Amino acid sequence: MVEVILAILLPPLAVFLHDGLGTSFWINIILTLLFFIPGVIHALLVVTDTI
Repeated sequence: MVEVILAILLPPLAVFLHDGLGTSFWINIILTLLFFIPGVIHALLVVTDTI
């Protein structure tokens, strides 16, 4: 539940707490810096283990 809230507010932090410094983290950093909404969507997918 906390990771889902973090995924909405701070997407890279949520991905980092869930997966660590892996590929998903760096993809999320790029998505969040370019456009915030795709970063949130990616973080939600990672945190809920959809991808």
